[in-house]
Amino acid sequence: MKMSHGKSGDGSFADIALIALHCFSDERRRDQDHRLKIFPHLSICLTMDGGAAAPTLFPLHRCKTIHLVRHAQGIHNVEGDKNYKAYMNPDYFDAHLTHLGWQQVDNLRNHVHSSGLINKIDLVIASPLMRTLQTAVGVFGGEGYTDKADVLPLMVANAGACNRAAISSLNAPPIVAVELCREHLGVHPCDRRRSVSEYQFLFPAIDSDEDIWWKANVRETKEELAARGMKFMNWLWTRNEKEIAIVTHSGFLFHTLNGFGNDCNPLVKKEISKHFANCELRSMVIVDRSMTGSTASTTNYPGKIPPGLDLPSDVADEKLPK
Repeated sequence: MKMSHGKSGDGSFADIALIALHCFSDERRRDQDHRLKIFPHLSICLTMDGGAAAPTLFPLHRCKTIHLVRHAQGIHNVEGDKNYKAYMNPDYFDAHLTHLGWQQVDNLRNHVHSSGLINKIDLVIASPLMRTLQTAVGVFGGEGYTDKADVLPLMVANAGACNRAAISSLNAPPIVAVELCREHLGVHPCDRRRSVSEYQFLFPAIDSDEDIWWKANVRETKEELAARGMKFMNWLWTRNEKEIAIVTHSGFLFHTLNGFGNDCNPLVKKEISKHFANCELRSMVIVDRSMTGSTASTTNYPGKIPPGLDLPSDVADEKLPK
């Protein structure tokens, strides 16, 4: 099976394949989980005529599982989804979650815990904006924080007018903020972020960088956003973690994922790149076909020790004692 390539930031094609895992489905999820338990290295796609394609094998250590999450409903979504011009409202600067948005966070958190997914995730990557950080800590953070705990909280109480208690970093995967996966840059106040010092106060256990990309009068093009998205996908191979949750934005996800799945069945392409709903989680496997990453296998075994060629079976049989 030929998998489509994603285009890299310099215009060349990066050897990354993307395969949907259907983490948020029901019957299909159970069926797929059964297949993956039996064939953990096997990825299955469909041919263009709807028939089963030949199975495709990838070395397990050349793959990562990523759980893509769009942030929950922000205050800018309420009007912006009805009127695009509303995104220019300065009141939506670094938009925080709505009350409904926090309910969506609670629902996804319940799913992540009841499914056991929380125990598999090695790292959470979040766009460094208020709505994505709130979503990330609300879904993947620890339980209630107490001042007696000898650790920094992921989020202080009432961060971003959320009327929520502080969230602990205990018993939670590490969460990092990464500039590469933020929303369309420029112009829209809702997509402009706060300063590092403000975030350090609101999200003490999450490190972030200063914003050097924002331009008040220039909106990033779709092509530039897609190139940045591919740069982010390639950057993931510099990380050693094998299972990563990524909390980001609708525009970033759509324009990044649209570069994948072009050689698959159209339904598979749609599963990969269709627009995300607020707080939707969609799981994928990314495959490193160009050996960009350097992670060695933790499960492969070299076989015969001491090393050396085994005798052919017929010769070995002749040498057996009579």
